[in-house]
Amino acid sequence: MEEKKEKKEKSVWNNYTAEEKQELFQLNESYKAFLSQCKTERESTEEIVRQAELKGYRNLQDIIKNGESLKAGDKVYATCMKKAVAMFNIGSRNLEEGMSILGAHIDTCRLDLKQKPLYEADGMAYFDTHYYGGIKKYQWVTLPLALHGVVVKKDGTVVKIVVGENEDDPVFCVTDLLIHLSQKQMEKKATVVVEGEDLDILIGSHPLEGEEKDAVKAAILKLLEAEYGIEEDDFLSAELTMVPAGKARDLGLDRSMVLAYGHDDRVCAYTSLAAMLEVDKVERTSCCLLVDKEEIGSVGASGMQSRFFENMVAELLHALGGYNPLSSRRCLANSCMLSSDVSSAFDSRRCLEELGGNKNVLIRSVRRFLQNNEHTCEQLRIHIANGNYAVSRRILHDVAGLSGNLRCMPLYEASQSLLNDLRNERHDSDEDFYCAFEDTADEM
Repeated sequence: MEEKKEKKEKSVWNNYTAEEKQELFQLNESYKAFLSQCKTERESTEEIVRQAELKGYRNLQDIIKNGESLKAGDKVYATCMKKAVAMFNIGSRNLEEGMSILGAHIDTCRLDLKQKPLYEADGMAYFDTHYYGGIKKYQWVTLPLALHGVVVKKDGTVVKIVVGENEDDPVFCVTDLLIHLSQKQMEKKATVVVEGEDLDILIGSHPLEGEEKDAVKAAILKLLEAEYGIEEDDFLSAELTMVPAGKARDLGLDRSMVLAYGHDDRVCAYTSLAAMLEVDKVERTSCCLLVDKEEIGSVGASGMQSRFFENMVAELLHALGGYNPLSSRRCLANSCMLSSDVSSAFDSRRCLEELGGNKNVLIRSVRRFLQNNEHTCEQLRIHIANGNYAVSRRILHDVAGLSGNLRCMPLYEASQSLLNDLRNERHDSDEDFYCAFEDTADEM
């Protein structure tokens, strides 16, 4: 019998023409600028609206306020609390026939300042923080950080703050132990080597002259008042966050990759935006939906669990002269959506290290993983629903072991998290596991 040959996947680079590569690099430069400028969902929304208006999109709220009607060929956008955007290009077909929707999220993991963040300890001033989204906490120590956000003052004035992005700006950081003082720390698991409560931001050490108590804190408050007109109570009505400082940079001597904060999920948000802005006339109404709060479960007034999108679709139908509750439901039911999120690369180098450098073992392991776990998610759902936690833990233990050996770390970490939940007869993180499993299977 003729031996079946392994299909060898080709690098996507080999499929591009010279013209396509040039076009790709041009898009990439725009993407890097977007990453560098837009580090919060507010900043992303502001830039998205700016680009949309340059392409002829109008604010849907202005249409509503003026009592105007819409027709095929019109382009409108709507924002939700300045943290999410929905863009619509009205097609020639009836909106009840549905829309073609691109979806991604523009919020990113970060360190949020608490409502009363400023304090002094041992002659140092700090901001107290709470991490947003799923982060590896140990990655955030001794990293240059920038402060982004807005402060609403007592008189209603909104002050926009960005500190740490210009070359002459100061930056901030989370402190860590010196290597020769960290023996016990280094023995801890990665999940607890840096605790969430340790992620406070060092912001100053110079005391205010003539002040005895909390003199460093007093000096910081004086600087904030002089520079921004901000008092300590103004933090109660502020949204301030710490993010990695610096611009997006080319990665590699061949500049074939990008090293930056915020790929998750601005890589999908920006490409969806770029595609939407390129389209002119359409038959089927197209929509680009770029949303907030995905990192914490899409909750809240600006997340997808809100009614923002449904409300805007209803407003759209009304402006087109055809709204009723049934038409809105038909529009949503007949729509198709490409919901995209960032994917991690398959790290074959680390995987090969675990397997002694044997590529044949790697190939067999990947094939075995896919074959043996074809119905894993389905089985887990059934066992968890029936309260069979012991069986569920055994299944997860196998998945965690093999995914760890293959260096599929997102799946490994999701497996460990769900295992911990199941030990307490809970399953809060099961959906995260299912998503990680599907992403890993697709990459393999």
